[in-house]
Amino acid sequence: MVWEKLKYTKFEINNAGKILINDKSSEEEKNRALEILDNWRASHSYPMHIFQMRLKNKSQKVDKNSLTAQRLKRVPAIIYKLKRRYNGRKPSMKLYQVQDIGGCRAVLSNISQARKLCEDYYLKGDLKHTRVGFKDYIAIPKKDGYRSIHLVYEYKSDKGKQEFNGLRIEVQIRSKLQHLWATAIETVDFFTRQAIKSSEGHPDWLDFVKLVSSAFAKMENCPCIPDTPEDEKELYSEIKKKANELNVISKMSGWTSAMQFFKQEIKAKSKKKVQFFLLELDIVGGKLNITSYTKEEEQKAISAYSALEKRHSGQKDYDVVLVGVDTASDLQKAYPNYFVDTTEFLNYLQKIISKY
Repeated sequence: MVWEKLKYTKFEINNAGKILINDKSSEEEKNRALEILDNWRASHSYPMHIFQMRLKNKSQKVDKNSLTAQRLKRVPAIIYKLKRRYNGRKPSMKLYQVQDIGGCRAVLSNISQARKLCEDYYLKGDLKHTRVGFKDYIAIPKKDGYRSIHLVYEYKSDKGKQEFNGLRIEVQIRSKLQHLWATAIETVDFFTRQAIKSSEGHPDWLDFVKLVSSAFAKMENCPCIPDTPEDEKELYSEIKKKANELNVISKMSGWTSAMQFFKQEIKAKSKKKVQFFLLELDIVGGKLNITSYTKEEEQKAISAYSALEKRHSGQKDYDVVLVGVDTASDLQKAYPNYFVDTTEFLNYLQKIISKY
């Protein structure tokens, strides 16, 4: 297979990033900048593939029920990161500095297995690649409720494929419960057109997801989220109050019911020897188009991915993502937000609400 190689310099890549976040840039300048961004992103495909294969292998040794997936970061998410202000300061992130252009994730059954995978095969492992970042958001969760382990590596090869040396790939490791929370948040964002995932949503929704994250943390004997009740009864009571005010269960149940037919599409795709899926979701129309690609068609998939993103640029009613998984079944399990399958999350929520 021919993997796309980087064609541009660090200066050209960073300049493309500046053009994309500058409102005064011309259409011609932005199109050229997008070409550079597309190549920069696609060049991460090979190292991402290598890291995903290792992650799957090691995850299976720790937990036979583990799930792994890989993804290239979406253009809107990259641009948002470049525009983001930290503590009121002007945006300073450069495109070449974005460390999670390519990423892979492992979801394990519980916290103990997630930690074992991280410690035995990554922190103490024999990777030849250079670890340049490590954040334990399980021990010290984010204020918004996010919990997971993040590791960032620079790809390094002494022989063969040296042209990819230095490209960075993010590895995420989390428990199933943490994954249910994270994907439920994406589902809410999707259908309410908020940005809870980026702490930019309605205050009631932001409070609700933080409270639920603390409840999940308690179930896993982990630290609660800052500024949420330590007492379980008080915590659960606040969750029940917010859930009723927001009508969470009815809304999520409705989204799930409306999208059940997507599962039939996935079952049909599973009969083919596919490796990649391009998902195009029309939120208003309630339609999901799924195009499948074989392992040999990865570059074709990436090109189609870029074309769809350009077509729907600036349209909030559409979302496009390219994911690589081993089976169609894993696709649905690893990315339940795209199939609005919040059933398990709602089961946990019902238990919380009914306990007191």
